[in-house]
Amino acid sequence: MNLSIIGDKLQIELEWFEQLWAFYLDKIIEIPLAHIIRVTTEEPASNWAEIRAPGTFLPGVIKAGTYYTKRGKEFWYVTSDKHYLTLELDHESYRRIIFTLEQNEAWRERIEQQIQT
Repeated sequence: MNLSIIGDKLQIELEWFEQLWAFYLDKIIEIPLAHIIRVTTEEPASNWAEIRAPGTFLPGVIKAGTYYTKRGKEFWYVTSDKHYLTLELDHESYRRIIFTLEQNEAWRERIEQQIQT
């Protein structure tokens, strides 16, 4: 997974295997920075009541795809790595996008700087 900020958008580029595990056809997810209302590196809440449609879930290994929760529709791509990055969104089909990324703290700071300007 590669992140970049191009103009006024955050671009999340998925590798082919990430698309496969997440059952996500598009290679790139673009989010206007103005639609990001919060960024955090805290471990996100998750429970058994979430509906996966479509996606992959292997406990302790991977949670990937679209999930429907009490909070709304969410996109997850989380592995056993604990470097979470959660984007809370407004005016998007997903209410949250949650993934793991080695440089999660650096990306949190970078996104926060962009959305505060």
